Amino acid sequence: MEIKKNIPNNTITRKLVDLDKNTGNIYESINIIARRANQISTELKAELTRKLADFSSPTDTMEETFENREQIEISRYYERLPKPTIIATEEFLDGELFYREGDSSAK
Repeated sequence: MEIKKNIPNNTITRKLVDLDKNTGNIYESINIIARRANQISTELKAELTRKLADFSSPTDTMEETFENREQIEISRYYERLPKPTIIATEEFLDGELFYREGDSSAK
């Protein structure tokens, strides 16, 4: 997954007016952001697991585990990435998310 360079690593205070501008409802906006954050989190976890699987060996035990510099660097890279919620919020505010309203006639 590619992360845009201009996304901050720390939390930013947002105006509620900016968040509900697209949907007209703050709760709907937060729900959209939360769902996208879950998608991002799942993608990042799968990507990290795939990369770290190259270093695992089925015969390793706790005594035989050793430090691998490349493995440590990969883990540190993913730790330094912005949190999925921040990424999803930036995508939402930049208009990069596609969402649609459900059928309101279904009960």
